[in-house]
Amino acid sequence: MITSSSLSIRWVKPDIAAEQWEFSHHPDKQGFYQRHNIGWDDIDSGFDAGQLAPYPRSERINGIPVALSYSSYDDYARYLAKAKRGYRRNYSLMEEALQRDGQLTLPAAIILLCNSEALLFSGYRRLCLAWNYGMTPCAWLLPIKGK
Repeated sequence: MITSSSLSIRWVKPDIAAEQWEFSHHPDKQGFYQRHNIGWDDIDSGFDAGQLAPYPRSERINGIPVALSYSSYDDYARYLAKAKRGYRRNYSLMEEALQRDGQLTLPAAIILLCNSEALLFSGYRRLCLAWNYGMTPCAWLLPIKGK
Protein backbone atom coordinates (compact mmCIF):
# COMPACT_ATOMS: atom_id res chain seq x y z
CA MET A 1 0.00 0.00 0.00
CA ILE A 2 1.23 3.48 -0.86
CA THR A 3 0.12 6.61 0.94
CA SER A 4 0.46 10.16 -0.28
CA SER A 5 0.17 13.59 1.20
CA SER A 6 -2.15 16.45 0.41
CA LEU A 7 0.53 19.00 1.31
CA SER A 8 1.80 21.16 -1.53
CA ILE A 9 4.27 23.94 -2.26
CA ARG A 10 3.90 26.35 -5.15
CA TRP A 11 7.28 27.62 -6.36
CA VAL A 12 7.65 31.12 -7.76
CA LYS A 13 10.46 33.19 -9.24
CA PRO A 14 12.56 34.50 -6.33
CA ASP A 15 13.39 38.15 -5.71
CA ILE A 16 17.11 38.47 -6.37
CA ALA A 17 17.40 41.68 -4.33
CA ALA A 18 16.21 39.78 -1.25
CA GLU A 19 19.05 37.28 -1.73
CA GLN A 20 21.95 39.72 -2.22
CA TRP A 21 23.43 38.90 1.19
CA GLU A 22 24.37 35.46 -0.18
CA PHE A 23 26.69 37.07 -2.70
CA SER A 24 28.58 39.45 -0.51
CA HIS A 25 28.59 37.73 2.88
CA HIS A 26 28.54 33.95 2.55
CA PRO A 27 32.20 32.87 2.90
CA ASP A 28 31.83 29.38 1.42
CA LYS A 29 30.53 30.76 -1.88
CA GLN A 30 33.27 33.30 -2.57
CA GLY A 31 35.56 30.76 -4.26
CA PHE A 32 32.93 29.96 -6.89
CA TYR A 33 32.45 33.67 -7.68
CA GLN A 34 36.19 34.28 -7.86
CA ARG A 35 36.94 31.16 -9.92
CA HIS A 36 34.40 32.24 -12.52
CA ASN A 37 34.96 35.99 -12.12
CA ILE A 38 31.30 36.58 -11.28
CA GLY A 39 30.23 39.97 -9.97
CA TRP A 40 26.89 40.95 -8.46
CA ASP A 41 26.00 42.78 -11.70
CA ASP A 42 26.37 39.50 -13.62
CA ILE A 43 23.78 37.86 -11.38
CA ASP A 44 21.44 40.83 -11.11
CA SER A 45 21.38 41.82 -14.79
CA GLY A 46 20.95 38.28 -16.06
CA PHE A 47 18.40 37.14 -13.49
CA ASP A 48 15.41 37.19 -15.81
CA ALA A 49 17.19 34.70 -18.11
CA GLY A 50 16.74 32.03 -15.45
CA GLN A 51 13.97 29.47 -15.39
CA LEU A 52 12.20 27.23 -12.91
CA ALA A 53 13.28 23.59 -13.03
CA PRO A 54 12.57 20.59 -10.81
CA TYR A 55 15.38 19.71 -8.42
CA PRO A 56 14.96 16.18 -7.03
CA ARG A 57 17.04 15.44 -3.93
CA SER A 58 20.51 15.03 -5.43
CA GLU A 59 23.97 16.51 -5.59
CA ARG A 60 23.32 17.22 -9.28
CA ILE A 61 20.81 19.06 -11.38
CA ASN A 62 20.52 18.12 -15.04
CA GLY A 63 23.72 16.10 -14.60
CA ILE A 64 25.72 19.09 -13.31
CA PRO A 65 27.23 18.90 -9.80
CA VAL A 66 25.76 21.52 -7.45
CA ALA A 67 28.28 22.83 -4.92
CA LEU A 68 26.90 23.38 -1.39
CA SER A 69 23.65 21.55 -2.18
CA TYR A 70 23.94 19.36 0.94
CA SER A 71 21.18 17.18 -0.46
CA SER A 72 21.41 14.03 1.65
CA TYR A 73 19.37 13.50 4.79
CA ASP A 74 22.65 13.23 6.75
CA ASP A 75 23.57 16.69 5.44
CA TYR A 76 20.19 18.01 6.59
CA ALA A 77 20.76 16.51 10.03
CA ARG A 78 24.19 18.13 10.22
CA TYR A 79 23.58 21.56 8.69
CA LEU A 80 19.96 22.33 9.53
CA ALA A 81 18.39 20.04 12.11
CA LYS A 82 21.25 20.66 14.55
CA ALA A 83 21.88 24.25 13.49
CA LYS A 84 21.73 27.16 15.89
CA ARG A 85 18.22 28.16 16.81
CA GLY A 86 18.23 31.34 14.69
CA TYR A 87 19.14 29.52 11.50
CA ARG A 88 16.65 26.72 12.08
CA ARG A 89 13.80 29.06 13.09
CA ASN A 90 12.98 30.04 9.51
CA TYR A 91 12.70 26.37 8.54
CA SER A 92 10.48 25.65 11.54
CA LEU A 93 8.14 28.52 10.65
CA MET A 94 7.78 27.26 7.08
CA GLU A 95 7.18 23.72 8.30
CA GLU A 96 4.50 24.85 10.76
CA ALA A 97 2.74 26.89 8.06
CA LEU A 98 2.83 23.96 5.64
CA GLN A 99 1.35 21.60 8.22
CA ARG A 100 -1.26 24.13 9.37
CA ASP A 101 -2.39 25.38 5.94
CA GLY A 102 -1.56 22.34 3.81
CA GLN A 103 0.03 24.54 1.17
CA LEU A 104 2.67 27.22 0.79
CA THR A 105 3.92 29.55 -1.90
CA LEU A 106 7.68 29.94 -1.67
CA PRO A 107 10.40 31.55 -3.74
CA ALA A 108 12.41 28.90 -5.51
CA ALA A 109 15.99 28.25 -4.48
CA ILE A 110 18.55 29.84 -6.81
CA ILE A 111 21.22 27.77 -8.53
CA LEU A 112 23.94 29.49 -10.54
CA LEU A 113 25.21 27.58 -13.58
CA CYS A 114 28.61 28.45 -15.02
CA ASN A 115 31.00 26.40 -17.18
CA SER A 116 29.54 22.97 -16.33
CA GLU A 117 29.51 23.79 -12.61
CA ALA A 118 26.68 24.91 -10.37
CA LEU A 119 26.34 26.56 -6.98
CA LEU A 120 23.36 26.57 -4.67
CA PHE A 121 23.21 30.35 -4.31
CA SER A 122 20.26 30.49 -1.92
CA GLY A 123 17.25 28.56 -0.65
CA TYR A 124 18.73 25.59 1.21
CA ARG A 125 16.05 25.59 3.92
CA ARG A 126 13.28 25.78 1.32
CA LEU A 127 14.77 22.82 -0.55
CA CYS A 128 15.05 20.81 2.67
CA LEU A 129 11.42 21.48 3.52
CA ALA A 130 10.24 20.02 0.23
CA TRP A 131 12.73 17.13 0.24
CA ASN A 132 11.85 16.16 3.80
CA TYR A 133 8.16 15.98 2.87
CA GLY A 134 8.86 13.83 -0.18
CA MET A 135 8.31 16.66 -2.66
CA THR A 136 10.44 17.68 -5.60
CA PRO A 137 11.10 21.40 -5.24
CA CYS A 138 11.81 23.79 -8.07
CA ALA A 139 14.94 25.87 -8.35
CA TRP A 140 15.58 29.01 -10.36
CA LEU A 141 18.40 27.96 -12.69
CA LEU A 142 20.45 30.99 -13.63
CA PRO A 143 23.05 30.61 -16.36
CA ILE A 144 26.02 32.93 -15.82
CA LYS A 145 28.74 33.47 -18.39
CA GLY A 146 32.14 33.25 -16.74
CA LYS A 147 34.65 35.87 -17.73
